Amino acid sequence: PILSETENLSSGFITIFLQHHVCRSCLVKYLEENNTCPTCRIVIHQSHPLQYIGHDRTMQDIVYKLVPGLQEAEIKKQREFYQKLGMEVPGDIKGELCNMKTHLDQRNGDAKSEDTANKEAGEEKPEEDNDYHRSDEQVSICLECNSSKLRGLKRKWIRCSAQATVLHLKKFIAKKLNLTSFNELDILCNEEILGKDHTLKFVVVTRWRFKKSPLLLHYRPKMDLL
Repeated sequence: PILSETENLSSGFITIFLQHHVCRSCLVKYLEENNTCPTCRIVIHQSHPLQYIGHDRTMQDIVYKLVPGLQEAEIKKQREFYQKLGMEVPGDIKGELCNMKTHLDQRNGDAKSEDTANKEAGEEKPEEDNDYHRSDEQVSICLECNSSKLRGLKRKWIRCSAQATVLHLKKFIAKKLNLTSFNELDILCNEEILGKDHTLKFVVVTRWRFKKSPLLLHYRPKMDLL
């Protein structure tokens, strides 16, 4: 079931906590009768393993760039599938179609005028809003507490858009811990306090660098530095 063929690579899924790449169709079929990772045999979840798998957008983007025409063929296939069933095409597929069309237009030198682009962007905004950044590059994070004054998160592993900021993480942690203000928190990477406006992409590139996923971040009560 490990990724080996082009058609499987284009729909790559991962076991979120273990970061093992498996093709979607093989993985779903395998998890109908098993609850372990097909690569290392570690239990994904005792009763609902399918809830703990997700798209590997990075792998998908790499394959699309390496295999000409694959992205167009895959999106066309998905769109035809939903139309055949008389169902509305999901927002993320529409978003990929829009992005793909823009890329092809730019590549062919047929980019549209600014006014037309702005008009189309306004018309497509509801679809993008419905995507909730699922089509963004994703980052896997482990949030650890390194202070006895705060409790750890029940679920410390999360996966979110690489465009999310440290401020978003602070708000998330504060909500989960029922803190009165997210400003009471510091988030650190490699023992260095992160700025609230840093994106996770920036943190990965400048602080985490070439270390393995997930990105390990620590949180603690805010400390006033003299």
